[in-house]
Amino acid sequence: MLAAGTGALASACAASAAPTSGHVVPVDGSSRKDSDKALSERRMIHDYYTAYEKKDWNLMVPILADKFTFTSPAGDDHIDLKTYKERCWPNALKTKKFDLERVVIDNDDAFVTYNGWTTDGSLFRNTERFRFEDGKIVENECFFGPGVSFPNNKK
Repeated sequence: MLAAGTGALASACAASAAPTSGHVVPVDGSSRKDSDKALSERRMIHDYYTAYEKKDWNLMVPILADKFTFTSPAGDDHIDLKTYKERCWPNALKTKKFDLERVVIDNDDAFVTYNGWTTDGSLFRNTERFRFEDGKIVENECFFGPGVSFPNNKK
């Protein structure tokens, strides 16, 4: 019942590979402030997945809001931060790496599609939706793709 793709399983490939897709720029013209915000959100996404690869919860602390919630098809319905850490974070032990295929940031939302690998070489593919508020991640919804849906899956 661990959170999908460890909910946080979409690493920005540690520091080796940057996300490949760009920021969605509004037609009405975005300001430098908007651009800085998108860069900050992209950095949080990178740090989120890097935390799983490095098995370092301390990388999560500055980017997850106290009111953070996580949702996945594995029975996680807006679980709080404490439950997320207990239920989902153990996936980090079986997570080897993430390759972010697509990152789309639009205002306070981001969508990330990635391929992840477990320590035993299994591949899993998920898409996650992040929501940002006040400079932190307040919500993550994980949608499982084909393959192992998250590292501690018993399939």
